[in-house]
Amino acid sequence: MSDLGTLPAPAGEPARPRAMATIRRGLSLSPELRTGLAGTIGLAILQMAGRVAVPVAVQQGIDHGINGPGGPDPRAVLTIVALTLVALVISTMCGYLMTRRLFTVSETALGGLRSRTFRHIHDLSMLHQQSERRGSMVSRVTGDVDQISQFLQTGGVQLMLASGQLVVSTVVMFAYSWQLTVVVLLAFGPSVAVIRLFQKRLAAAYRAVRERSGVMLGAIAESVVGATVIRSFGVAGRTERRLDTAVEDLRLAQQKAMRTSVASFSSGELGGGLALSGVVVAGVLLGVDGDLTVGRLTAFLFLVTLFIQPVQIATEQLNEAQNAVAGWRRILDVLDVDPDVADPDDRGVALPEGPLSVRFDHVSFRYPGGPVVLADVDLTLDARRKYAVVGETGSGKTTFAKLLTRLMDPAEGVVLLSGVALTDVRFSSLRSRVVMVPQDGFLFDATIAENIRFAEPSLTDGQLREAFTELGLEDWLAGLPAGLETPVGERGESLSVGERQLVALVRAYVADPDLLVLDEATSAVDPATEVRLQFALDLVTRGRTTVAIAHRLSTAQAADEVIVVDAGRVVQRGPHARLVAEEGSIYAKLYASWLEQTR
Repeated sequence: MSDLGTLPAPAGEPARPRAMATIRRGLSLSPELRTGLAGTIGLAILQMAGRVAVPVAVQQGIDHGINGPGGPDPRAVLTIVALTLVALVISTMCGYLMTRRLFTVSETALGGLRSRTFRHIHDLSMLHQQSERRGSMVSRVTGDVDQISQFLQTGGVQLMLASGQLVVSTVVMFAYSWQLTVVVLLAFGPSVAVIRLFQKRLAAAYRAVRERSGVMLGAIAESVVGATVIRSFGVAGRTERRLDTAVEDLRLAQQKAMRTSVASFSSGELGGGLALSGVVVAGVLLGVDGDLTVGRLTAFLFLVTLFIQPVQIATEQLNEAQNAVAGWRRILDVLDVDPDVADPDDRGVALPEGPLSVRFDHVSFRYPGGPVVLADVDLTLDARRKYAVVGETGSGKTTFAKLLTRLMDPAEGVVLLSGVALTDVRFSSLRSRVVMVPQDGFLFDATIAENIRFAEPSLTDGQLREAFTELGLEDWLAGLPAGLETPVGERGESLSVGERQLVALVRAYVADPDLLVLDEATSAVDPATEVRLQFALDLVTRGRTTVAIAHRLSTAQAADEVIVVDAGRVVQRGPHARLVAEEGSIYAKLYASWLEQTR
């Protein structure tokens, strides 16, 4: 695995870095793995020295204890056995310390790598996250890091021990007979060439395994999250076939990788057989000539076994190593993606104190390879006023909200809050002053109280109840099974859509933002819940700049000003009463259509 450069890739794909280059980059991202590495290697060599004590003891016992000049010497044999026992005890202690050290360091390093990868994925723009399968992204943080961890803690230990054993056994073999050592090295020459050949194939095979694993996890995650839709439309069979295909693709990829690995391992077995056979033949010939004692030949056969073992371990662990390298490459692929919505951090500024105004300065946006979603939007929203953004589905309303909260950046133009470009604002300042309530009112799998404390962790239960009371929701809270301690379930699915929105509004209320962005906050709820939501909205939005992406035009009626978006352009703006009076206008048609649906 010493080759550097890049691996050839299929047409249309970038070339892949070779294994050693990937490992070096991975180690640079996990400096903890290099902490105390010299000491760990030293312990491995000491452990291997203890194993070499056995063949040395055999040689000494035969040549000096049994076949000594004065005949068998039991005292010499007992001394050799005692010294060998001490060496084995020391070797065992060194092995324990080395393994414990390696486990601790690898878990610490990979825990940091897992956190770093998760944070990077979280920092990527919504646009990039939407272009990736969720299961595939999750597998980078879970399965791929787990694969590296498994290799470091099992294969890594074995390879480190094998390396030490290989070095020590080779040195001792040369000390006993350089001629037999040359025989062993020549026997393993073809095996080394074969292993290097299979290394390239294994790299490609195990990358395919990691990719198929990500696809399978994505299919499983989608099937679990979309279980209600799957049952409602009776497509369980189709979903099962899709999962079966993903599982089968993973199985075939793993089988291909294992076949390549077995072929590589078999070459190591063949080299070991040739080495033992060659040593027996050459050793007998040297012994006949008087150049090798019985003890030295017997010890050398032990040493050949110690030499063969690490070579076989290396071929066995090659598949795990390539699997780990494939996982490392997938993690590096994520970390190499620069966030296109980056936090200026220390280079940034804080938003000015006080109410926030909004300015879209000739803003345009398009998705990669797609048509323009917003075109040359140029408008100003005054502070402490309520605005409703309306338009047909696909007109660009939600994109407007994402640009305003900097979940995405415009392709052209600039968005400013109180005269400060959003790209210059530190995330810590932006997220504390600007809050968005999304359409689905997403909740975490926790209690109602814990979900609201995501906005303000220091709030007491009394302050939380006071917030519900101020928004007129105390009766609704009292009607829940456990009040504030009611669990909401995964994604808040133990509550109705409207109830999730109520909790999301309370969470936004306690955050006390200066700019509140509401994305379809009253859509898909029953009339009774809409009344509750509307009352709470009136209180939440009071005294702060509010931009509501409105589907139900009752929201637009309550706004100070309505902004009408059509095909990505702002075509109208003004109070509801004036816009609805403009016969034939887009807003008048939207309002008429909405009235027709509500009758």
